[in-house]
Amino acid sequence: MDKHGILELTQMRYEPDRPKASNPIKIQDLSFRDGHQSLFATRGRTEDLLHVAELMDQVGFYSMEVWGGATFDTMHRYLGEDPWERIRTLKKYIKNTPFSMLLRGQNLVGYQNYADDVVETFVQRACDNGIDIFRIFDALNDFRNFQTAVKIVKANGKHFQGTICYSLTEQRMGGEIYNIDYYVAKAKQLQEMGADTICIKDMAGLVAPYDAFNLVKALKANVNVPIHLHTHFTSGMGDLALFKAIEAGVDIIDVCTGPYAYRTSHPAVEPLVISLLGTNRDTGFDIKLLNKIGKEMEKDIPKYLQFADNTKFSIIDTDVIIHQTPGGMLSNLVNQLRQMDALDKLDDVFAEIPKVRKELGQIPLVTPTSQIVGIQAVNNALFDTKDGEYARITEQVKDLCYGLYGKTTLPIDPEVQAKALVGYPKGETPITCRPGDVIPPAMEQVKAETAGLAKDIDDQLIVALYNLTGKKFLKIKYGIEPMPEDMKPTTMEDVKREADLIAKAKAGKLVEKPEAPAKPEDARSFDVFVDGTYYLVEVAEKGGTPRVVSSRPEPVAAAKPAPAPVSTPKPEPVKSAPAPMPVISTEGGESITAPMPGMLVKYEKKPGDKVSVGETVLVLEAMKMYNNIPSPVEGIMGDTPLAAGANVSKGDILAVIKPA
Repeated sequence: MDKHGILELTQMRYEPDRPKASNPIKIQDLSFRDGHQSLFATRGRTEDLLHVAELMDQVGFYSMEVWGGATFDTMHRYLGEDPWERIRTLKKYIKNTPFSMLLRGQNLVGYQNYADDVVETFVQRACDNGIDIFRIFDALNDFRNFQTAVKIVKANGKHFQGTICYSLTEQRMGGEIYNIDYYVAKAKQLQEMGADTICIKDMAGLVAPYDAFNLVKALKANVNVPIHLHTHFTSGMGDLALFKAIEAGVDIIDVCTGPYAYRTSHPAVEPLVISLLGTNRDTGFDIKLLNKIGKEMEKDIPKYLQFADNTKFSIIDTDVIIHQTPGGMLSNLVNQLRQMDALDKLDDVFAEIPKVRKELGQIPLVTPTSQIVGIQAVNNALFDTKDGEYARITEQVKDLCYGLYGKTTLPIDPEVQAKALVGYPKGETPITCRPGDVIPPAMEQVKAETAGLAKDIDDQLIVALYNLTGKKFLKIKYGIEPMPEDMKPTTMEDVKREADLIAKAKAGKLVEKPEAPAKPEDARSFDVFVDGTYYLVEVAEKGGTPRVVSSRPEPVAAAKPAPAPVSTPKPEPVKSAPAPMPVISTEGGESITAPMPGMLVKYEKKPGDKVSVGETVLVLEAMKMYNNIPSPVEGIMGDTPLAAGANVSKGDILAVIKPA
């Protein structure tokens, strides 16, 4: 009764400085990266992380995951923050705990495989800026996509954590594909590559407790390096899986602090700390310190609730066993459908995901394959008129079918592959070599493109990974363009104002503002100063001729020495509204509108070009995937009024096709 697997009961001790356990479980905290990525679409800001950074450093975590994943993209695209600066800033406050990052192999922190010189430069700069542990994975578990990154990690004496993406084809581990033999074989490959630790990355919370136990036992029996388990709480099994893994002898586990835990995030650390007291696997953590950290974190959470998935009350998602969508992808998917006014299609999308996944080779669902499958499922649900039509195939699905992401677990459906590769610019015959071998070097071109804009190699890498949004960010960073309002942080004052408005609306106290009449020509202007703030106020008589109701001369004051001249306060500049969409004449032509909110990548046709029905006329980025927008008619391409990088809303007119 006193032993459960390798876990043994020992003397119960509660004090913070209790004796160290004989085999303590090592714990990596993910709150600063995957926690807010899973719950709040990666919108966590550095300024809020700093509120608890020094306290987190006192806990005794094995490591803290602070970077990688979607942080690089979200920070420069939505938050107006330099992702490189986050590492350097956190290092000033967290001096004792190693920093970990999530690296997507040849994808780095993007959504496509990059050239070897980009990979080498990026990983080197991550080492230089302060990353200690590199959790490297490939979405297809094609370890050829590790080779370039691992070479640089090892050359810098950093920690290479080889990672296997956990996936299922059934509700439990087993079957012909994702079984114990599959994972053991992959682990042996990673050990041969020189992995310092091996991580099982369960990005959707699919691993069941007894499967976790058996898998860890099998891995410990077949490889010599420490085993690390990463799982999400999405299905509700996360806590249970970690416990059985601890009993089986797992060396390291991933958790989040309470406010950033559960739902689509990870199990919380606090219950594990208490549960493991009096065992040989006691964490040694101080529960009172963790409680203090949690209360501090709670103060900033209201700023991010707008990004939370509030489509249902339950904190678990049993559907995940079927659609297997990772937590971060799930929150982004809900966010995108909400922007498209298509949240009612969520169930249709979930029904499409397993079908699309199977047709694309039964691949694991983790960034970027989760986005590739997810967005194609959205396109199928919204635009297909019949099952299996694939009316709008994203550029990334075409790249996958060509082989640019690597080898899929099973062969891609031949019909889907052939349809995707029709007219594909690199050729219609898929490749079988390592993807990096066919991607030409890119850094010299990036340096030339960013001359006069990028100040250093880190700036250049932002553009190398995210060309359009990277350049836009650098212009904001260096004051060439103003920071858009939606990039600026939400403050607690903003949260309070919104809460007050909602409370008034519920109480029926909000009165609709009347529409302003046209300003009369005889409106008079007044300079008004209130508490040192200047206002320009224009006043017009409501009706009749203005009357002087009282008039008396101003008393004559005694002569005083002339005061020193005082500069008149100038009115604050009015914040500029976002630039309106150009007005496009649709007269005598067929308009092409944005089917979803996103960003214009490029026009494929120039004004005056002939266009056939179904031919791609422009490319729109939505949820980081490129969507080819076809012409509904035959004709001549009209004006192309938008610039690359322009943000568009659903329904905006992007182009017009004129009759031939």
